[in-house]
Amino acid sequence: MTAALDAVRQIDLAPPHPRHAGIAGTLLIEAALAAAISSDVTAAGDLTERAARLADDANCHDHDGVAFGTTPVDLARALIATWSGDHHLAVLRHRRAIGANGWQLLPAEHRAAHLIDIARAHLNFGDAGAAGQALANADRIAPAETRTRPVAREALTAALRAGRTTADVARLAAAIGLTRS
Repeated sequence: MTAALDAVRQIDLAPPHPRHAGIAGTLLIEAALAAAISSDVTAAGDLTERAARLADDANCHDHDGVAFGTTPVDLARALIATWSGDHHLAVLRHRRAIGANGWQLLPAEHRAAHLIDIARAHLNFGDAGAAGQALANADRIAPAETRTRPVAREALTAALRAGRTTADVARLAAAIGLTRS
């Protein structure tokens, strides 16, 4: 969090450049996520709001390769809600974010990583089917993300234990060696 905020301060001191808002916003999101991991919900909220203002003021989504805009801010809000234990809010924010135009503009790995992370919120909310579907969708988007991240394997195992799964979730489980094909 400190490193990201120090970098934002340096950007604020530099002469204005079109990419600065996107870079500063991305750093603010990273700082907000770090604050949330450290259980500093107030700082996480404040930093996310700062990032949201930048996203609203500067339409800089994917400007020169900087994947920043309102959708990444909303995805961060969903993760912060997950880590704060408000799984209902996390799922609502997630659904809003993936319904936005910016979702498809994000890099495939970013979208898949988010789907893997939000699978835990679905599980904690009691919706193993949605968790499994999020993982199957992540695998369609970026298989390497889903098949190599331990958190994806853990979430898929939990979804499988919770009960019935769809065919695509069962295929994913077989593909990563959790069940026999």
